[in-house]
Amino acid sequence: QVQLVESGGGLVQAGGALRLSCAASGRTFSLLKMGWFRQAPGKEREFVAAISQSGGSTYYADSVKGRFTISRDNLKNTVYLQMNSLKPEDTAIYYCAAGLSANIRTGNGMDYWGKGTLVTVSS
Repeated sequence: QVQLVESGGGLVQAGGALRLSCAASGRTFSLLKMGWFRQAPGKEREFVAAISQSGGSTYYADSVKGRFTISRDNLKNTVYLQMNSLKPEDTAIYYCAAGLSANIRTGNGMDYWGKGTLVTVSS
């Protein structure tokens, strides 16, 4: 089992920035592919970004490419999502996810999920 705890959400004005963190425990972190997803009110959950075990490969949804950066620190068992140039349409609950065999291009196949952290971007 893997436990994931997100933090760093909050209220920010459009154009601002936030950094989300996700602390993992319960399994060797460096073996896990990690990802971020989000779910806006009334919408389905969608893939945001994912990162390989070493951090050498990253993939992003087109809607966040160039604005968001995913990274990880395998010594701290933590994955991050730096979000810049935030837009009101980025408002959502952001979820951290992990998987041994996930597809980091699409985010499919994640096995473990956090409870989420709310990001609200005001216009």
